Amino acid sequence: MKASAPWTALAALLALLATEHSPGRFSNATLVRLSEYLSAGYKKGVRPVRDWRQTTMVAIDLMVYSILSVDEKNQVLTTYIWYRQQWVDEFLVWNPEDFDDVKQVSIPTTNVWVPDILINEFVDVGKSPDIPYVYVRHNGLVRNYKPIQVVTACSLNIYNFPFDVQNCSLTFQSWLHIINDINITLIRTPDEVKFDKSLFMNQGEWELLHILSKYKSFSIDENDHYAEMKFHVVIRRRPLFYTVNLLLPSIFLMLMDIVGFYLPPDSGERVSFKITLLLGYSVFLIIVSDTLPATAIGTPLIGVYFVVCMALLVISLTETVLIVRLVHKQDLQPPVPNWLKRLVLEKVPLLLCIRDKHKFCPVLSRGSDLSPRCNHRNCDSTKDSDRGLGLVPPSRDSAPIMDSILLEICSIRQFLDKRDECRDIAKEWLQVGYVLDVLLFRVYLVAVLAYSITLGTLWSVWQYA
Repeated sequence: MKASAPWTALAALLALLATEHSPGRFSNATLVRLSEYLSAGYKKGVRPVRDWRQTTMVAIDLMVYSILSVDEKNQVLTTYIWYRQQWVDEFLVWNPEDFDDVKQVSIPTTNVWVPDILINEFVDVGKSPDIPYVYVRHNGLVRNYKPIQVVTACSLNIYNFPFDVQNCSLTFQSWLHIINDINITLIRTPDEVKFDKSLFMNQGEWELLHILSKYKSFSIDENDHYAEMKFHVVIRRRPLFYTVNLLLPSIFLMLMDIVGFYLPPDSGERVSFKITLLLGYSVFLIIVSDTLPATAIGTPLIGVYFVVCMALLVISLTETVLIVRLVHKQDLQPPVPNWLKRLVLEKVPLLLCIRDKHKFCPVLSRGSDLSPRCNHRNCDSTKDSDRGLGLVPPSRDSAPIMDSILLEICSIRQFLDKRDECRDIAKEWLQVGYVLDVLLFRVYLVAVLAYSITLGTLWSVWQYA
């Protein structure tokens, strides 16, 4: 057993030598030698400068690939970006001529020093792929490129929804190192960063307008200063979907409410029509309530628009109920006051440019002058008229019968006069109701048009500002 021990050690040494000189074991031995050369004595926990007074300049770059989601309720923006950073590591330098003219090599990220640059607005860890390598050039330039799903806090202003423009910032800074140790700059110029949309997926709800970059140095305790690079990602919502599904149905319902004013006010169809519109608009608001963004800070302007439209429908229904009550034919209606006649039937038609106020409802002419006036005992007709009609004076025996007939005729005549008088009063109220209906309709139409023009102007200004 003891004699076999040297032979065992010799066999192991020969196997090791055979493995090192095997042509298929390491086909690219240059990279192996270079990796061993760079890792020999390297300390990844130390900032890679020979003179500690020298600042490590970290150059960064940002390109937005996609806008994944905008959560207005929680004020959170989720984006997918391509992030690049590079710096010079003075301990990762070699001469390419010594390693078969190799000028760059990939090294595991865990084996090199990496700056602690983070995004201040981070609120959650995104699902980003892990890139385990960095590229190192022969002059010590380290390039760390990776995609990141960024979940950041953003102050979202939804007042102009769906024509809103959001400005969310991504602030990159070293979490610990002061500006004397680590400083930040841009790889490209600010103009190149601003207008670069080459990677952006332009098929979603949001459109990328531009990316603004701004460098800033700040201090917390007035002693140590820190460097930060802030990127302002400016995005705009595409409003076509919300215009078709929210605004147009509401506009159509309001147009139908305006058309409903052309129904006769003395018929009950207008009231039922406007009640149906109000119920339909209520169901519409229930359906679109989940589509509108909601925050604890405020309500979007489109929500105010829907509420005002509902209020206009209620006002329109109230006006219709009042007009229908006014023109409703009842025998107990009092006569139209003279002041109301002068105001509504004389001044208002001039204001509304109505030339003939009687075109609404001509007043029935009374027929009291065409029949004799009757009382309890006699008639106001003259004897000549009686003779002309062939009437013979009654005898004494027929006097009671004639008196009874006269009383019946007078009662019938009084009833007819009263009915005609009530009809005339109803017609006058109907005429007043028609004039007031036209007046209120035009006032309502002016209010709706002014409201629509104001909202359209505001949204246009916000969209193209």
